[in-house]
Amino acid sequence: MAYKSLLTVMTETKISQTALAQMVALADGQDAHAEALCLGVDRSQTGYYYAGANALILQETLSRANAEADEILKFAQDYLGKSGVRWSAENGVAQIADIGRHVARRARFSDLVILPRPYGKDRDAEAEPIVEAAMFEGHAPVLLVPDEIEPISSPKTIMVGWNESIEAMRAIRCALPFLKQAELTRIVVIDPPRHGPDRSDPGGLLSQMLARHGVKCEIDVLSKTMTRVSDILNRHAADTEADMIVMGAYGHSRFREAILGGATRNMLEQSEVPVFLAH
Repeated sequence: MAYKSLLTVMTETKISQTALAQMVALADGQDAHAEALCLGVDRSQTGYYYAGANALILQETLSRANAEADEILKFAQDYLGKSGVRWSAENGVAQIADIGRHVARRARFSDLVILPRPYGKDRDAEAEPIVEAAMFEGHAPVLLVPDEIEPISSPKTIMVGWNESIEAMRAIRCALPFLKQAELTRIVVIDPPRHGPDRSDPGGLLSQMLARHGVKCEIDVLSKTMTRVSDILNRHAADTEADMIVMGAYGHSRFREAILGGATRNMLEQSEVPVFLAH
């Protein structure tokens, strides 16, 4: 099993360049096809214009979005054309309220979606909906890449956050191609239950399953010495020099189709290494 179809979604060139470079590195390491979806985003307030604004304003916003899409496409084509990997790129225009539908459709037919993390300096409003659409509607695993990080083709040390949840198991299964290639996978368990079937061997059954796939595992049982689980995971990732963190993603709000919340959001804001998420 390997990732053969890789996708990144670009709505500008500066922030997206790191994810584009990471996709190329993975495509080279996995012998995969790299695909860039270049979107010009119409960020206008549709309701306001429908109330009677001049049609010229509507045309102007669409023309600007088309020009942005063309610029992003040219950037992606130039970058991918020099990479030496198999690639494709196409552009289009999406209204910001409808961008999730376009992303989800393409993510559904991809093995892995590589994106810049949605929180941080200079992020546009569509950054978070793109991640949510790929993961929750497209049902694809997502690799979120911090800014200005060196791309890696095959992570050597991977840290897995394990809390026995369905989301965590889903992420681990999706990350198996990485886990099998890694030199070491650290299964991190924080404050395991004192009363339960696995109390004497937390993470034991997971390590057994992974070992049967040829994954080299170690189990790290940590105490919750900090208020937020994400702080503990990030500190442990730094201490163990992990190249990637694998964890489940959790949707907390039902008022929107999906919201990244709690430990997931905190991880994405603070992590200095790529975070592999699945839901």
